[in-house]
This record gives sequence, structure tokens and C-alpha cells, in this order.
Amino acid sequence: MSFYKELLEIILKYTQEGIHVIDKEGNTIIYNKAMANLEGMDEEEVLGKNLLEIFPSLNENSSTLLHALKTGEAIIDRYQTYLNKKGYNITSVNTTVPIIKDGEILGAVEISKDFTKVKELYDNIIKLTEGTDEGISSDYTTFSNIIGLSPKFLKAIEIAKKASRSSSTVLIYGETGTGKEVFARCIHNESARKNKPFIAVNCAALPESLLEGILFGTVKGGFTGAIDRPGLFEQANGGTLLLDEINSMPLSLQAKLLRVLQESYVRRIGGLKDIPIDVRVIATTNEDPYTAILNGKFRKDLYYRLSVINITIPPLRERKEDIALFVKYFIKKYNKELNKNVYDVSKEVYDAFMSYDWPGNVRELKNYLESAMNLASGSILKEEHFSGINHDKIFKKKSLSGTANMDIMDEVGLDEYLEGIEKKLILKALEETGYNITKAAEKLKIKRQTLQHKMKKYKINENDEN
Repeated sequence: MSFYKELLEIILKYTQEGIHVIDKEGNTIIYNKAMANLEGMDEEEVLGKNLLEIFPSLNENSSTLLHALKTGEAIIDRYQTYLNKKGYNITSVNTTVPIIKDGEILGAVEISKDFTKVKELYDNIIKLTEGTDEGISSDYTTFSNIIGLSPKFLKAIEIAKKASRSSSTVLIYGETGTGKEVFARCIHNESARKNKPFIAVNCAALPESLLEGILFGTVKGGFTGAIDRPGLFEQANGGTLLLDEINSMPLSLQAKLLRVLQESYVRRIGGLKDIPIDVRVIATTNEDPYTAILNGKFRKDLYYRLSVINITIPPLRERKEDIALFVKYFIKKYNKELNKNVYDVSKEVYDAFMSYDWPGNVRELKNYLESAMNLASGSILKEEHFSGINHDKIFKKKSLSGTANMDIMDEVGLDEYLEGIEKKLILKALEETGYNITKAAEKLKIKRQTLQHKMKKYKINENDEN
């Protein structure tokens, strides 16, 4: 038994979730470090104490632990806001389960995740949009600003332009980084709703209970810590609400969303009043909708309701003719932001870009170019300016693990193969420094004498040295 006790102590100590266990009298018998950090308490001041003594803002009705103890019912992913003994406001998502043996309730265990900072962030977002014009989109991107000439992409633009002339729901499918939110903003900005709010929420970023309150609003007393506050549907009234990554929204919440879309009203959590709304909903998914439906992640009835207008944004690997346009656009953008004077990439870089599949799509290309622009010192971006975890994948011909390179090594042997690579690197450094041996040695991070020795070995002429 001592082994299992030690194992439990290790789990309680190192798990990231807060764990609080009470006995049938409501006294704390287990309270781990993660829960102490979440609630701003010390383990010593909680262990052995009654729950209501430690958390005076709770009572038998509002405490999830006491509710489970009293009813014997489990509570899954319940959003809760409360004050601890020191007056700190805490927001957590709890799963609370009664401990039952032989039909008797012996206690209750609660597992909590800290969402205090997340709630503060979203509270601030909602406050910024309440009763003001700040909710109106500040990004006035229009279709004329979107880059792309490939047929598949132009087809997506054509559908999106038509969507901007109606108020029907839109479902946009595209891999991560393809620009789904840009399309949504363009649809809004060229619609009759352009002077009304555009509000976006990421459905994958929040637990169901917190997301529900943010979308539909809350009524004071509806749950612990709830206040009277309109949700994003009310905040976006007359405008557009973007539901990003709808395929990550829990199915039970998808059902409630479907009702709102069908009936055009919302009911705040804990409220009895139906509030009429006029909101244009645009949803995005980074997973093929049919695959998401088959995998049980996307309700079929919600899909049909959202996909009145369907837009599919092709990934960058299917529109490589647009890469040159993006390169020029981002170089111009970062020249201005970083005070650089770059005008193009080398042919070697361009060829590498065209052969790479860009799993992160336009976003990956943008970030990759921004990184290189920070390191650039001349007018041309070269391979040496690029770095990152995918560097070897992008510049395939430089990779020692490439099939072609391995075939050559099999033919000539390892020593001759490595000498060939060394000679090429020396020649490259010399060419880039105008055959200045001192600078070339610094570039190669070797001594000048060592470089001269290797040049003699590989019969590289020194007569061109500056």
C-alpha cells in the first residue's frame, strides 16, 4: 500500500490540474499544489478545514463540490467564478464527481483547470464592444487587396464576392494559414453590414461552459459569479459574427447554436427572456466538413444550416503560381517595417520555395520571409538568410539525407563525398567575399591559415585575392 500511496503523492504533486477532495462532512482531505496555485492559497491553510470556511463566497447551492456531495451527481466541465478567502477572483472549469462506496456518499473530488486569465481577456473584449462603435471592424481589407491569380483561388474570390451581397450564412473551409479570417472580413467589409460590428471568436480556444456564456450572454445569479452581460451575438447585432474553427465547438453547444440560427434569438445563461438578434454568421473550419461529420465532430444539421454559401480556399501547394506574388508583397511590406532595401530572392531560394509544399500555407511563407528579412544585409535574400526547423525540408538539395546525395555518396565513398561538400562551401565563401581570404575564413569560422591550407589542398587559385 505504501507504493500506491507514494505513487498518488507524485501524481498529485506534478499534475497540472488542480485537485480538491472533501470528505462527507465537507472537510478537505486532499488539496494539491496545482489547486493551491490556482486558488492563491497555501495547502496548509486548506487541508483539514471545512470548504465553506475557506471559501466564504460559496454556499451549499453554489459550490460544485457540495452539490456533488449532496446529490451524488457528477458535474462535467462546469464554468465557475468565485472568491477565495483572501478576496481573489478565480475562474475555473471544474469536473466534480462524488465518491460512492456501497451506495454511501463518502466525499467528492474536483478536478479544476485555471481559466482566470482567459476570462479576463474575453471580458475585456466584450467591454470594448459594449454599446460602442469599437466593435466595428478596424481592418478594412477588401477583395481588391487580396493576393492571388490561380484559377482555384479566383473561384473562391468570386463566390466570396457574391456572398458579400447577401446575408446568408457562410461556411469557409481551408487549412490553417490559408486566410479564412481575411475572407470573412472582406465579405463583411463589402456587405451592407460594413458599418456594423465584425466580431470574431475562436471556438477552439475555450471550454464549452465559458464559450457558451461569451456567445449568448449571462444573467446575474445564473451560476456562481455570473453578472448581467450581453454575449457576442448581442454585441454583433446588425453586423457579422465569425465563428472560427467551428469544428472544434462541442456538439452540445453546436445544438444550441443551431437553435439560435434557426430562430434568430438568444437566451442568456440563467435568463428566461428571448432576445431577438439580426446577425450574419460566418463560420470557418480547418478540417474538411464531411470528414468532421464522419468523425462525429460536426453536426450534420448545423453543417447544412451554415453552408448556405460554401467557400473552399485552396492551400498554397495548389496555387504555387502565386508564390512569386507573395514574395514580392512581403518583401515590400518588411522593407518598410524593418527599414531594409531588399528587392528579390535568389533563384536558388525561389526554386526551393516552388518545390516545397508549405504545410503552414501563406502564414508559414509570411513568417519565413519576415525572419529572413531581419537577417538580410544586402539586396537579395539568399539561403544563408533563412533558418528554422523546416530549413532542410525547404532547401532539399542541401540536405545530406536527400536521396540524390546518398546515391552520390554510395558511388564515391564518404571521404570523397565530404571533401566535395567542403570544397563547394569554400568556393561559395570566397565568391561571396570577393576572394578576400580573411573575410572568407571568418565566414567559414576557421583560421586564415587553415583556409589557405585547404585552398592549396583543393587547388583553389589565390591569385584573385583582394
